[in-house]
Amino acid sequence: MRGLSVGEASERTRLQGKAIFCNSGFEAVEAALKTALLATGKPGVIAFRGAYHGTGYGSLNTTHREHFRVPFHSQLGRFGRFVEFPARAGQLEAVESSIRSLLRSRRIGAILVEPIQGRGGINVPPIGFLPLLRQLCNDINALLILDEIYTGFGRTGRWFACEHSGTVPDVICLGKALGGGFPLSACVGRADLMDAAWPASTGEAIHTSTFLGHPVGCAMALAQINEIRRRGLVKQSQAMGRVLLEALAGVKSTPPLRILARGVGLMAGLELRLPKGRPATAKTLQAIKEMLHRGFVALPEGEHANVISFTPPLTITAFQLQQTVDALRTIFR
Repeated sequence: MRGLSVGEASERTRLQGKAIFCNSGFEAVEAALKTALLATGKPGVIAFRGAYHGTGYGSLNTTHREHFRVPFHSQLGRFGRFVEFPARAGQLEAVESSIRSLLRSRRIGAILVEPIQGRGGINVPPIGFLPLLRQLCNDINALLILDEIYTGFGRTGRWFACEHSGTVPDVICLGKALGGGFPLSACVGRADLMDAAWPASTGEAIHTSTFLGHPVGCAMALAQINEIRRRGLVKQSQAMGRVLLEALAGVKSTPPLRILARGVGLMAGLELRLPKGRPATAKTLQAIKEMLHRGFVALPEGEHANVISFTPPLTITAFQLQQTVDALRTIFR
């Protein structure tokens, strides 16, 4: 079941999709994993180091961090295989080689990836990464599943982060901002794919949930999407993201601490490292605690909790962003 290339997608005025509604992000991922198995008959899934796709028993197989998986190893199917997540263009060739090696040795039905890793440390891949995965999936009739639970609905300055590279997934997982605070998520796939993968119900569906497609949640999602569109918040995220990243790049510290800024749109992070590349976990947590005392909420991300993440509301102003960064400058002085 071959995916659509960017060119093929552009030939169609509108791709039709079908959704499985869920309650939380990991449930959307698990619906996507089930879709891949039903569509391809192949159980293997390639995911990436640093990936976070949730803590349900299906999604744990594709969540990389040992902190979440180790206590439950004995009950996991372990169908996920992990390769490096590229942080720069020079890594793409090695990533491709690792994936092709797995494709030769395993029955791989899907590649599951976050366009930008959130909990992994605000890791931004080179622009050619997603198109490479799209081509690899086309080559072996596997599904490209994008986890945009974190990045969707304007977070990165586009409605969805995959738009930065023009990549069309087979399945996309949505959540968080979808419901505007209501517990609602969705696994959305191409209609032809979903129809072929999921058998028609003969009285008892093989995937269901008590609150699936909750009417209040769906109404809130429609209102949320309309509000994002009406207020131009996607463009606002793009513009304020440039302000934020430029300001963060100007945050300095005294040696031996090194600070590195990165991000796209209103999804940015400051990575703190010590000599020889050691993660400055204690310094990071100390800075976050001091920020909280000053009235700013930030979270630690990354396997070593040494990245301060900034994912503010899309309605934030340049003045509020500057206040936040000024507080950081004071702390690091």
